[in-house]
Amino acid sequence: METLLAFLTVFTHPELLLLVGVGTFAGVYVGAIPGLSVTMAVSILISFTFSWDVHPAIALMIGIYMGGVYGGSRTAILLNIPGAPSAIATALDGYPMAQRGEAGTAIGVTTVMSFFGGFIGIAVLAVAAPFVSDFALKFQPRDYMLLAVLGILLVGSLSTGSLLKGIFAGALGIAIGAVGRDPLTFTERFTFDLKLMEGGISFIAVMIGMFGVSEALMQLHHVNKAAVRQKISRIVPSFSTIRKYLPLSLQTSSIGVIIGALPGTGGDIAALMAYDHAKRVTKSPEVPFGKGAMEGLVAPETANNAAVGGAFIPMMTLGIPGDAVTAIMIGALFIHGLNPGPMLMIDQPDMFWFIVGALVMANFFMLLFGLTGIKLFTRIVEMPRAVLIPLIMLLSIVGAYAVNNSISDVYWMLGFGVFGYFMRHYGYPLGPVILGVILSRLLDDNWRRAIISEREDLGRFFAGLFSSPLSTILFLSVVLIFVSQTPLWTRAKARLARKAA
Repeated sequence: METLLAFLTVFTHPELLLLVGVGTFAGVYVGAIPGLSVTMAVSILISFTFSWDVHPAIALMIGIYMGGVYGGSRTAILLNIPGAPSAIATALDGYPMAQRGEAGTAIGVTTVMSFFGGFIGIAVLAVAAPFVSDFALKFQPRDYMLLAVLGILLVGSLSTGSLLKGIFAGALGIAIGAVGRDPLTFTERFTFDLKLMEGGISFIAVMIGMFGVSEALMQLHHVNKAAVRQKISRIVPSFSTIRKYLPLSLQTSSIGVIIGALPGTGGDIAALMAYDHAKRVTKSPEVPFGKGAMEGLVAPETANNAAVGGAFIPMMTLGIPGDAVTAIMIGALFIHGLNPGPMLMIDQPDMFWFIVGALVMANFFMLLFGLTGIKLFTRIVEMPRAVLIPLIMLLSIVGAYAVNNSISDVYWMLGFGVFGYFMRHYGYPLGPVILGVILSRLLDDNWRRAIISEREDLGRFFAGLFSSPLSTILFLSVVLIFVSQTPLWTRAKARLARKAA
């Protein structure tokens, strides 16, 4: 009975309901603005809510978190500028749909599927949190390293052209992510004795430049071309559409929950892995991936929203943050006299169920706010290019500067924008570069931990890959994915198909 009352607290207290709604609304629009991250918004909130009671403070933060994860898809679809790293995969098929005049359909599908993915993540948090957290604890440093390698190998899925170009782009991203002082030895890497580069390069500046500025430069080639009129006859997807993509959304939601529950990963990796999974299991999409495939929207949006519930699992059961936002929330709980971890589940189970209830309410608000204002938003795409290009540049400059209030980030953003323009011009994909930058730290840190734990013995390291079933499965997956992206595998499949015929 106490558990039910704790769960219903948000629903029965109007002020808490209002705070969740306000937070979700703010999160949707903060997430849609490139450079204004959910992490930044929640961290700022801690200082504002320091003197509040714990329930109102957590309710507002959860609303912003849930809304912000979804909000990044808006500008990804309309302008090809992901509002957050978790929306990079959404832009791959969402923007081509907007160019065909289907922005309303794309936003409607992403909203409903984000709601579905969020619901699955919350359900797993409520029902199976201890089991999932126990599974996440089995991951050793070498497993995180293999997970990062799996992510890097997604370049084959993200690059619609040459595999070699995709691998080059991913490797370039890893190199960019390694710029700065080594966090372990504090030695300089790729800094060329320049003070400007010692602090590293913000991946937000790289992302906004590569997607935003390069898109503005590409649009200059078509500045006199008439804008595509958007068809907004139906926003909410039909039941038959939802039913068609339900099996895929269940699979990618599961990926999102598991990846979200791994400390230090988050929705960006979950979305990219879900996108790769969708490409592998969808045999004959109506539209090719990268050209506006509906599956390319369903997979990443269900996964990155399911990862929200997943990120709360290690936080609530072990006191270990699943991502940057839950790390800040752990700090907020400490400030309010609570100790996240196993004892919280025993001593104050009402707090756990309050968070579950707040997540459920935030998910419903996200659906409500996501399906409103679409007609107004789609007017952005219908602007004359002479207006749209300066708008994209303005958003890019503001977004890059807002991260660290640093003019140097704006310079990096403009530089990578020009570089991204030439990459696009010569057929190099941009997605793998951003993926490489994001995964660079995960790969580097866990390679260090793995090799140090094996006393810097490579033989012991490789033997360890087969000492654990989890490591073995991940290693074989890496090998299989690498082989499956080579021309040899394609020729072998074609030969088998001819023999079968």
